[in-house]
Amino acid sequence: GLGIEVTQEDGFVKVITPIDDTPAAEAGVEPGDFITHVDGESLLGLTLDEAVQLMRGPVGSEIVITVARESESEPFDIKIIRDTIKLTAVRDKTIGQSIVMRVSTFNDQTYPNLEDGIAKQIEAAGGIENINGFVIDLRNNPGGLLNQAIKVSDAFLEKGEIVSTRGRAPEDGDRWNARAGDLAQGKPIVVLINGGSASASEIVAGALQDHRRAIVVGTKSFGKGSVQTIMPVAGDGAMRLTTARYYTPSGRSIQALGVSPDIIVQQPRKDPNSTEDEAAEDEGTTRTEADLRGSLDNDSLSDADRDQIEQERARADEAAKLRDEDFQLSYAIDLLKGLSAIQPAQ
Repeated sequence: GLGIEVTQEDGFVKVITPIDDTPAAEAGVEPGDFITHVDGESLLGLTLDEAVQLMRGPVGSEIVITVARESESEPFDIKIIRDTIKLTAVRDKTIGQSIVMRVSTFNDQTYPNLEDGIAKQIEAAGGIENINGFVIDLRNNPGGLLNQAIKVSDAFLEKGEIVSTRGRAPEDGDRWNARAGDLAQGKPIVVLINGGSASASEIVAGALQDHRRAIVVGTKSFGKGSVQTIMPVAGDGAMRLTTARYYTPSGRSIQALGVSPDIIVQQPRKDPNSTEDEAAEDEGTTRTEADLRGSLDNDSLSDADRDQIEQERARADEAAKLRDEDFQLSYAIDLLKGLSAIQPAQ
């Protein structure tokens, strides 16, 4: 396949999100794209299953999808080489003093991967005292298993409600509560979301936001807050019926509204007309005191002081590069850095 999570809207296939490290993501498919044609064949009038079957094919085969995007005046074609789609639930890394947990789906490996990844990164940092916080990246995560969303939320909450469901009858409702224990050990958390964050992702973001356990950064989530139940029917068939809605701990329904970030941060589109050479040229025009003829040397610093300053500058340069690559993630890490700067040492 291509590696996209899709729904149907206005007769066309709408991309909820491209999946990390898949042909669709690498080809530039974005959340919110409408796929109108596959290899020149219109999808209008087809069911979602029929449209999906058109997009599937042998590994290594080429497909051309026609995409309508809100920011573009005309539909355009994207060529994609089909591949076997393998999902990696969680990826972990440390940037500066911040642990970044990229959660791309909620399957049966999500919580175990999250728990192992956090423990591994804390150990690599030499202990939790060397960590200033955590980023839980749920961007373009289309959801998955409810029990995993509950476990991931519970991983950072000591107590309180995580999520509830409500159907037509009061007795059809369910409620899930957190148990003691916090994998982040009280450190600040930033959750990243966008329009491709749906369902289970919204449960996690909503729970941590309502309990003020995390600052939610990014753009409004997808708004898939309904519960489907598979009901058998005669003739070896089944029907998927919407039976309830999800509610965050404060009683907000996610359906159609999504989760609104505490801080809205758009991912800027790169200007195709700008070049790296121009940016470097702009940076090189700034003069400092040290550049002036006859300026005084700073002889009050020891070698250790100079080394520390150089290390801090290197980290700042690394952060600046990240802003060009992923502005939203860079914002989240800067936010954690700022929070740690005003918190007393533990």
